[in-house]
Amino acid sequence: MKAKCTYILVIFLLLVLGIFPSEGMALQGNTKGPQNVILMIGDGMGIGQIEIARKLEYGKDGRLFLESLPHTALVHTESANNFVTDSAAGGTALAIGKKTNNEMIGVTPDGKEIDSILDLFKKNGKKAGVISTNTITDATPAAFTASVSNRWSGQEEIARQQLNNEVDVLMGGGRAYFGPDKQNGKDLINEARLKGYDYAANREEMQNAKGGKLLGLFNNGYMNFKLDRPLKNSKEPSLKEMTEKAISVLSKGKQGFFLMAEGARIDHASHAGDITSIWKETIEFDEAVKYAVEWAKKDKETLVLVAADHETMGISASEPLDIQQLKKIKATPQYMVSQFAKGENRGTYRSESVKDVLKKYANIDLTEQEIKAFNGKLMTTDSQVYPQYIAAWEIGSLIAEKYHGGILTNKVRSLSSTGGHTGNMIPLFAYGNGSETFTGVMENIDIPKRIAQLMNYSWD
Repeated sequence: MKAKCTYILVIFLLLVLGIFPSEGMALQGNTKGPQNVILMIGDGMGIGQIEIARKLEYGKDGRLFLESLPHTALVHTESANNFVTDSAAGGTALAIGKKTNNEMIGVTPDGKEIDSILDLFKKNGKKAGVISTNTITDATPAAFTASVSNRWSGQEEIARQQLNNEVDVLMGGGRAYFGPDKQNGKDLINEARLKGYDYAANREEMQNAKGGKLLGLFNNGYMNFKLDRPLKNSKEPSLKEMTEKAISVLSKGKQGFFLMAEGARIDHASHAGDITSIWKETIEFDEAVKYAVEWAKKDKETLVLVAADHETMGISASEPLDIQQLKKIKATPQYMVSQFAKGENRGTYRSESVKDVLKKYANIDLTEQEIKAFNGKLMTTDSQVYPQYIAAWEIGSLIAEKYHGGILTNKVRSLSSTGGHTGNMIPLFAYGNGSETFTGVMENIDIPKRIAQLMNYSWD
């Protein structure tokens, strides 16, 4: 009994003296935080997307590079008002360490603005950047760099906040939101130049930029899918090239840096059930992860985290998946739809056009009945989000069905306020200084909290 009391007394004294970390920190002996943090987010990337990419790229005996990272965790992603998060609330949780409602960015459910983990790095004298294959003003990059009550109505304001907050590196799509047409006559690109930013509109200009701050806007909207870049003669950089350039610019700072790098089009491919692009986009993301980790290995003072904001469409590597046919597909559903000829009824397409395009790019012979069913869905859809992409999503689902891909049904997607997100846990992979703290089953809000603890930062 005496020994037990002594043990309890010792534990109490250790807690009082602060020798033990507080609940949730799990520092496990780490005494020095990282100098730099690179948070890589595969939007919509769950275990199924990783498995699809692995199977199509390497076969059943291969591995993605991210699978080699030494520490792993599983992460719950529910938002404050839904058991399935959208990208706004999911990104916000990763940025500010608090749950919020779907469609809200950088604020709590009551509208209170909260500093992001990126803001904390900036306030402590470090450089910071965000890069994305999405528009740089969309949900995930916006969550780290701005605060607005609604993602759909706030992208112009997000662009203004990103420059006002002087985020050192901003790269992705979304050029339109920085132009005079969206900014009441102001040209934010010119304003950025006046603030000391180099500006890049394509891969070559990005690589040639020399300054300490960089604004790269490579498309008016989303950056192109990897599969479509040759078809569109794209001059956009890859995510790996953007990551390399961002690290090059940010690492010039003597105090260290924070970088969020997003492979956004994994999510967009998943919404469409586009198995081929899930493969391509996830591999491109994995190549960027490899670059970041190899840089961190040389630097020895960097933490690299690889995560997602949520999973999309319940993607799975089904047993009858026709890998060989999927690898032969030459374009995304979005590109295929852009090649369809409009039909007489609003929102529909000519049968012969649909038939020819699917044969050319996906090697699928559609019947007249299948084409009629496709056009019928376009006229009767009750999808809650992204109506401009419904045709592409239906084509993607059709191709996935033909080649036996594992995805949610069209009906479930149409009933979803997020367009097909799921509540599945997402995997997290970690490497570098402090990576041992990222293990077990976590909440998404734990990720920025543990980064802050490693850095000895605190939210007001």
